[in-house]
Amino acid sequence: MKKKKNYGRYWGGAVCLLITGFVVPAFAKEPKLGETVVQLSYSLDTFYLLMSGALVMWMAAGFTMLESGLVRAKNTVEILTKNVALYAIACVLYMLIGYNIMYGDGVNSLVPGIGFLLGGDNSLADVLNSGGKTTYSNMSDFFFQVVFVATAMSIVSGAVAERMKLWVFLLFAVVMTGVIYPVQGYWKWGGGFLDALGFLDFAGSGVVHLCGASAALSGVLFLGARRGKYVNGRIKPIPGSNLPMATLGTFILWFGWFGFNGGSELKVSTVEAANHVALVFVNTNMAAAGGLISALLLARFWFGKADLTMALNGALAGLVAITAEPLAPGPFSATMVGCIGGLIVVGAIIFLDKLKLDDPVGAISVHGVVGIWGLLAAAFTNHEGSLIAQLTGIAVIFCWSFVTSSIVWLAIKATTGIRVDEEEELEGVDVVECGLAAYPEFTKD
Repeated sequence: MKKKKNYGRYWGGAVCLLITGFVVPAFAKEPKLGETVVQLSYSLDTFYLLMSGALVMWMAAGFTMLESGLVRAKNTVEILTKNVALYAIACVLYMLIGYNIMYGDGVNSLVPGIGFLLGGDNSLADVLNSGGKTTYSNMSDFFFQVVFVATAMSIVSGAVAERMKLWVFLLFAVVMTGVIYPVQGYWKWGGGFLDALGFLDFAGSGVVHLCGASAALSGVLFLGARRGKYVNGRIKPIPGSNLPMATLGTFILWFGWFGFNGGSELKVSTVEAANHVALVFVNTNMAAAGGLISALLLARFWFGKADLTMALNGALAGLVAITAEPLAPGPFSATMVGCIGGLIVVGAIIFLDKLKLDDPVGAISVHGVVGIWGLLAAAFTNHEGSLIAQLTGIAVIFCWSFVTSSIVWLAIKATTGIRVDEEEELEGVDVVECGLAAYPEFTKD
């Protein structure tokens, strides 16, 4: 009898060849466990940085609401325009040149390099071969950094409100966000000489807040006070038009500050980093609470009334104070840092008024004077801190920001002028600069 062919044998061989030729190589291409962990960690840290940056971006809305609430109704549209425009300018200038100045290859620890536009992002090979140094996307880093630049410029906006020409302010924003801020940022966060010196500034009490306040102080000195603010040696209060809006702005800033400080940990993918982020969130919140309570109590004792504007600035002062070092202290110490910041800001606002330095929103006091306190406090709350290093950093950031800003203000003042004329100021810069009224139903025909 003829033996039947065993076709099953041939099919079995074909299946084996298929598995060997296609399936096994496909599985072989799957990343190893360590590679997968690295990718997940990289993705998580990138996402965390992007979400933190989004919170800080939302602070732009906080500054806008705070400032528009603390100026008079006739100047509201102009301050809204300044804030939305400065954010856009900061993004573009920092992309064009600022980011490369701040984080590019410097000539030395004092002189940064100059580069233009943004480079590419990391490949998987870049991440795997970095030895654990590359933990998030380059683009996420740019996004997180650019919103800090806008924050620094927002500080200037409030201090020069109600009397500066709109286009002069925006021209200054170009120089501030493209050059002034990035250079001093390079000295600390870009690996420059302040970082090598041991200067501590975790999230920017100096690099962001003192820098912005120094530029604002220079602008106020060149600009002068609002008309009617100081008459016959007396200080005339000029109330804001919308305190509910100012209060909402403060809450938005408080909320956004969790990204400001928490995101500055730069990662969240390990147990240690996650615990650090949690502590930074708690300390940031407690410092704000401490600053508000102490400012409210001091205002009640000093003025006999519970001054809402002082309370709001007290919360912001607590936030600025803890920003230099929100990780080293415990929650109680962070609350005390904020409390002292709240006390300082009330005294600073009154003192600057006596010096006839007109700051409609208290920006110089909150971000400058209390920013200095926060940097000094870091020397005591962090065992690695040095008072000499902190004082050096304070002096360097202030001098650089103040002097370079003064040169820019002086150049603009000598050419186009920086202030609207008296008639336009009395009418309000909304109509003069923007041709709109924020509250037209309350305006007479």
